[in-house]
Amino acid sequence: MTVRAGIPLPAALPAPAPGWAIGADVVVVGSGVAGLTAALRCAAAGLRTVIVTKARLDDGSTRWAQGGIAAALGEGDSPAQHLRDTLVAGAGLCDETAVGALVSEGPDAVRRLIALGARFDEEADGRISLTREGGHHRRRIAHAGGDATGAEISRALVAAVRRAGIDTVENALALDLLKDAAGRTAGVTLHVMGEGRQDGVGAVHAPAVVLATGGMGQVFSATTNPAVSTGDGVALALRAGAEVSDLEFVQFHPTVLFLGPGAEGRQPLISEAVRGEGAHLVDGAGVRFMAGQHELAELAPRDVVAKALTRRMREQGTDHMYLDARHFGAAMWQRRFPTILAACRAHGIDPVTAPVPVAPAAHYASGGVRTDLAGRTTVPGLYACGETACTGVHGANRLASNSLLEGLVFAERIAAAVAADRPAAGPPVPAPPPGGPGLLPTAARTAIQRAMTAGAGVLRSAAGLAAAAADLDRLAADVDRKPAEPGTDTWETANLHLVARVLVAVAALRPETRGCHWREDHPERDDAHWRRHLVATLAPAAEGSALAVHPTGTTAFPATRALSAAQDPPTSAPRRADGAAKLETHEP
Repeated sequence: MTVRAGIPLPAALPAPAPGWAIGADVVVVGSGVAGLTAALRCAAAGLRTVIVTKARLDDGSTRWAQGGIAAALGEGDSPAQHLRDTLVAGAGLCDETAVGALVSEGPDAVRRLIALGARFDEEADGRISLTREGGHHRRRIAHAGGDATGAEISRALVAAVRRAGIDTVENALALDLLKDAAGRTAGVTLHVMGEGRQDGVGAVHAPAVVLATGGMGQVFSATTNPAVSTGDGVALALRAGAEVSDLEFVQFHPTVLFLGPGAEGRQPLISEAVRGEGAHLVDGAGVRFMAGQHELAELAPRDVVAKALTRRMREQGTDHMYLDARHFGAAMWQRRFPTILAACRAHGIDPVTAPVPVAPAAHYASGGVRTDLAGRTTVPGLYACGETACTGVHGANRLASNSLLEGLVFAERIAAAVAADRPAAGPPVPAPPPGGPGLLPTAARTAIQRAMTAGAGVLRSAAGLAAAAADLDRLAADVDRKPAEPGTDTWETANLHLVARVLVAVAALRPETRGCHWREDHPERDDAHWRRHLVATLAPAAEGSALAVHPTGTTAFPATRALSAAQDPPTSAPRRADGAAKLETHEP
């Protein structure tokens, strides 16, 4: 099916032609756990590797991850149990083959991270300290610095990259994919923002490009994501003709520090690990409301908790609930959650003596650029991993702390695939003139965020999504009268606008409630018709591009391209005809 796009969608960002270029075998765009792991493994395989990152090497979403990384590392746990919890959280849309790869390869991937220098919290006997989070039936979340896991992983990976001497371009926004005459990946254009080695628009010429640019949380008014999370990788891939999938499944974290009804931008996260250690969700009267909602109560999957919290707020006519962990005591707060404690106190709230006000905020994109088990997209030579990608692991709702693990496991798979594929490309051909509307002014960013929060937030309906689509179309129509000048802010705004329009379109096409996609006008899950993925791509149109969407036939992803067994990376999990994982595990 082709979705009416209203105003044509952009085929490329308006930008000056590259004024300089460097060459590589592979360019990795992004410097979180996925990007740095992919770069390290590619470099170790003898590939000339360049990292392009939007800010500094350690400024992405990874450093903000509090809770930890999930893997079957504890006594009595197993990959099979981890798989079951992941499938339940994914609400029937996980690709079991991808989940099987994640949980089977995850423990060794974490051990390799430790060998690289990451230091996780330990018990007195030297074993890794493990906690629980929502949706997990076992304590399998490894953490560092109490609640600073992401910062420790980022530190270890950045140090390893610097030891390896990998060429890095910091403060650089990736703009668009370069292709050769045959349509294969030939590199990427980028803009270096003042502090890098070279200013202005340039290019990295490479036959392999790995997108690891993180999420798109900044498309909403309130998010846990840093300012750099503007959907750049998904937008770049869409303009390049790649398929994206599951973009409607945006996870709203239920316990984000509530800073007032007008608070916008990045909000402090109150990690699910706080509930894992025994904190309770309560209303203004101190009444727990998760008991009886789910067998795991406060540790139900995030979509369940976010919905219950939102319902309670609507019933009581308020805009927040509370997280009560006063029973922890000061010593436990300081030892286990020092970062969260400091953030709360910085905003005038002491969780040692008072419940913490919380409300849902945009947190994680379960969908993204569609890939196979080796991170290959539908564009030859273009790979994606981490939050930018949709591997099929998360389904309709990500299981807590599976994101860091996915970044590790699938980045390793990408490096193996790039080394095995050894993609070749001819010289890049000049990009066609950008079609569609011009660039929106920077001020449009706030309008995009408010439209998305109102119409495509935690609670959705046909009317709300239509209103959001109309608002987004109106912004694009208005810009024709006076397009903004090319620059970092306007390019980011264009990326947010593109992913917002695609997200709203596919959310409107899914008339059911599943996982973190909550339609108040279609409150039931409809497995008979909608236990499948929605795949979107931009198709050439008279002016710019039009959005085309089609559903998959099953929960499993179709192949991104024809692959022979010899082309699969050494770590590829076997596929069955029904798309399920062949996971050989034994219960303890």
